[in-house]
Amino acid sequence: MTYKSIYKETLFDNSVVAITGGGSGIGRCTAHELASLGANLALIGRNQEKLDNVRSEIINSSGNKNISVHICDIRNEDVVKETVANIISVHGKLNGLFNNAGGQFPAPLKDISANGWDAVVRNNLTGGFLFARECYKQWMESNGGSIVNIIADMWNGMPGMGHSGAARAGMLNFTETAACEWAVSGVRVNAVAPGWIASSGLETYSPEFQKKITTLSRHVPLQRLGTESEVSAAAVFLLSEAAAFITGSTIRVDGGVPNARHTWHLPEHDKSKAYNGFHLSTTPTFLS
Repeated sequence: MTYKSIYKETLFDNSVVAITGGGSGIGRCTAHELASLGANLALIGRNQEKLDNVRSEIINSSGNKNISVHICDIRNEDVVKETVANIISVHGKLNGLFNNAGGQFPAPLKDISANGWDAVVRNNLTGGFLFARECYKQWMESNGGSIVNIIADMWNGMPGMGHSGAARAGMLNFTETAACEWAVSGVRVNAVAPGWIASSGLETYSPEFQKKITTLSRHVPLQRLGTESEVSAAAVFLLSEAAAFITGSTIRVDGGVPNARHTWHLPEHDKSKAYNGFHLSTTPTFLS
């Protein structure tokens, strides 16, 4: 079986796309979709085994072997510079970046230490900035390209994950700023803001927080969690030529959560049917 994408199979032929956080979750899913559409990939992450597994999955599924693996801590400026240079050396060019890597942990603001705050901000903001900047300086400034940043459903605050909310809001502002500054080079910069997605990343949270996640769908107008494929589809569109006149924009993939109001009761329903084109997707065990 191969990825069942809504896009034409040749959409990314002869293109090279880098994906940070490519070893799991949304990054893994998007890597599969892009490879099924002809893209050559650079998978970036901190875990060699996970990246190698995704590379093997893609080769077995699509036959696309033009996939390189790069171990990189995106928080380390020198390592980021070296990694981007290595990607360009291996592939000869760099057309797109899916700035997907990140991470956080649930905690109220009063319990977040300075180190905890810094770690999440460096993961979700500083690292994304560094990688985008190097892709721009080392290739895209002279050749154009497309950058898609992951942010989050952080509108009106992010209680329980204030460090991540602040970082993601910063990434939104970076996206809007870079869209203006880098347009002169033919570079588009956009963002995708996932809401509550049934991704493998949910498995990393504590049992107490996982229990809370099982109740979240009742707060979603569409009355369900999203799929990795629904986030991937938005990112792939923004990376594609069809989005040629879109920059500085954000696509929300959140089931309408920011539109829910305390004054409006959300009735239970099953009218929203999920899209899942990822043939290797698995539902987190606690949601099964």
